[in-house]
Amino acid sequence: MLRLDMTRKPAWHEMPGGVRLKLLPITTALMAEARRHPDVVAALETVPAEGDDAEMSRATDEAVAIPFAVALARLAIVEWEGVGDAKGNLVDPGPETIPALMDIWPIFEAFQTRYVQKGLLLEQEKNASAPSQPGSGAGARITAQAAKGRARTARKSKSAR
Repeated sequence: MLRLDMTRKPAWHEMPGGVRLKLLPITTALMAEARRHPDVVAALETVPAEGDDAEMSRATDEAVAIPFAVALARLAIVEWEGVGDAKGNLVDPGPETIPALMDIWPIFEAFQTRYVQKGLLLEQEKNASAPSQPGSGAGARITAQAAKGRARTARKSKSAR
């Protein structure tokens, strides 16, 4: 079952190394804005324009994964705990510090699996089958004819008795 979070409040997510990220809920608007980020657009331009679907999909995923995650992190991170500079002084999330945090592989991986993939899994789920027609079906046309007479059960053959 898909559970809707109607509050749309940021939530804390645990990351490796004692880091906690307070992230906005992953929404369509957030995903769309991250896709329009100049780094993501530039990465998409590096993908070859020709090839079979599988090759192009793999090339797109490889080219865009990191820029997309960083763009999404820039939009989604509203607060964090446990992040400091080289001298150990706490730093706030910002245009330079968020990409630097995403450069740390365990943090990037955790962000991908604990936050980004949740949004992508929902996107894949909706593509799993054809959409149902909207509505209750109350206004649908009947296409089968009504049965004529009572239904009869099959007679048993003499050999089955």
